[in-house]
Amino acid sequence: MPRKHNLTPASALILFLISVYLLIFLIYPLLYVFKSSLWINGRFSLQFFANILTDDSQRELVVNSFKLAIAVTLATTFVSLPLAYMLTRYRFPGRSLFQGMILIPMIMPPFVGAIGMKQFFGLYGSINTLLVKAGLVDIADLSPDSFLDWFGGGFWAVVMLSTLHLYPIMYLNVTASLANVDPSLEEAAENMGAGKFQLFWTITLPLMIPGYFAGAILVFIWAFTDLGTPLIFDYNKVIAVRIFKQVSDINVNPNGYALVVLIIVLTSACFWISKQITASRQYATVGRGHVGSREIEAKGVMRLVIYGFICGLGFLAILPHLSIIMISLTPGASDLEPLEDVIPKNVTLSHYGEVFRHDDTFPSIKNSLFYSIFSTILAVTIGLLISFILARKELPFKNLLDAVAMLPLALPGVAIAFGYVGSFSSTTIFAFLDPRENPTALLIIGYSIRRLPYMLRSIYAGLQQTSIAYEEASQNLGATPVKTLFKITLPLVTANIIAGSILVFSFSMLEVSESLILAMKDQFAPITKAIYKLSLYPGGEGTFLASALGVVGMLLLIACLVSAGRTLGGKLGEIFKI
Repeated sequence: MPRKHNLTPASALILFLISVYLLIFLIYPLLYVFKSSLWINGRFSLQFFANILTDDSQRELVVNSFKLAIAVTLATTFVSLPLAYMLTRYRFPGRSLFQGMILIPMIMPPFVGAIGMKQFFGLYGSINTLLVKAGLVDIADLSPDSFLDWFGGGFWAVVMLSTLHLYPIMYLNVTASLANVDPSLEEAAENMGAGKFQLFWTITLPLMIPGYFAGAILVFIWAFTDLGTPLIFDYNKVIAVRIFKQVSDINVNPNGYALVVLIIVLTSACFWISKQITASRQYATVGRGHVGSREIEAKGVMRLVIYGFICGLGFLAILPHLSIIMISLTPGASDLEPLEDVIPKNVTLSHYGEVFRHDDTFPSIKNSLFYSIFSTILAVTIGLLISFILARKELPFKNLLDAVAMLPLALPGVAIAFGYVGSFSSTTIFAFLDPRENPTALLIIGYSIRRLPYMLRSIYAGLQQTSIAYEEASQNLGATPVKTLFKITLPLVTANIIAGSILVFSFSMLEVSESLILAMKDQFAPITKAIYKLSLYPGGEGTFLASALGVVGMLLLIACLVSAGRTLGGKLGEIFKI
């Protein structure tokens, strides 16, 4: 473990500036939200929270959000646990390929996939059209109340899209826990006569609990606070959507602050409970003296089961992506008319040409590139400085700094964005940052704040693996600390910086909640805001343009993830674990 040195005056100044930055753009908006929800006309009051408990419509928001998050978490559990076990404990042809494809569902925001799924599986979508043509369904049965709205909207549609998008996060965490299970413990249990089911239930499962809870808590929070997917599927009775719709009247109806506080408290409580559960039990595998592999060659029926499960899941996972691609290649039609075929007889690239000519789309691409580039630069700068101080300096409040920097993991984008709208309005001392006038600065800062934990984790891991002796030798030879930083330290962690930068950039490009809330004027809209706006256009053409723009974003994110994967190798999954 690298030796640490006392803070120098320069390091102390950097620490002070970082603290001010986090205080203004992370802590202050949160405190403003809490204050606005608890003070009415200068007096402390719990009226807004009482309204949530007593008002049927608001109570329904909370209940539905909980139901949605629980359903998604359970669904990802049933998908991720067997997937992780199969890919870590069995050898079979093609395993490496399947392991490399795990992150594919994450290459597109689920709300973009929702556009395609709604077009194909909705009441007037391609599937129902196919059934009508085959004579299996009478056209008269296609009513708004018909059961034939196949995942085209509503609660289960949101659950399905969210599950297909989020299961890789739980998989990565569970896989890491399985990799840390000491094989000798399982072998000892087998030697004592334990069967496979008993072995898994009494040894393997308890030891993978930390990874499961880490993944489950991220999935729960994501599903609980997701904004884009419920919006597309018109499932509006959830907290995130209500907050989004109350941004416009935030000054006259402060009830939105209470909902944001509720989200912050619940998500923070989830993190705390997860930590308590994992810390209250001993999960360390004793010794790790035996390093043999527990992998088994999958044969016969087991191999068929594995291929069937993985291929079936893979098909479902890429279905939203395929639907968007198909729609983007389909000649235009009216939203009031169904797509004639699941696979279009004629294809066109005209929608992609229109994307770059449309008044709303090309500027949004430029905006997203601008926001994402500068948010990445900012995240790299802040993440590098914090990582260096944590890894190389003695710091009395190290745990506090680390906790604050990692806090955005527990904060959904909708909470941060709403806090920015309220705390940086024209009525505060930060009126010059008012997103109603120009959201550029806050979008850049918001993007960087949300992804700071990924950058911090990536760089800090690199510094932990790098000996401080090289830096000490450089300074002993007369190099200044700044020269040592640029000539020695940075080159040694370049791969970590690049990987973190790629992830910050790519996820900033496709950030949903902050983009929808903060970009109130069309000229500042990023790509996700443009996709959402296009999807609402009457007449149908907007759906095709939104799909084409979604494919452009998807291709961009694929390129970023591939680049990050090549830079980090097999360690890319570490970025997504808490």
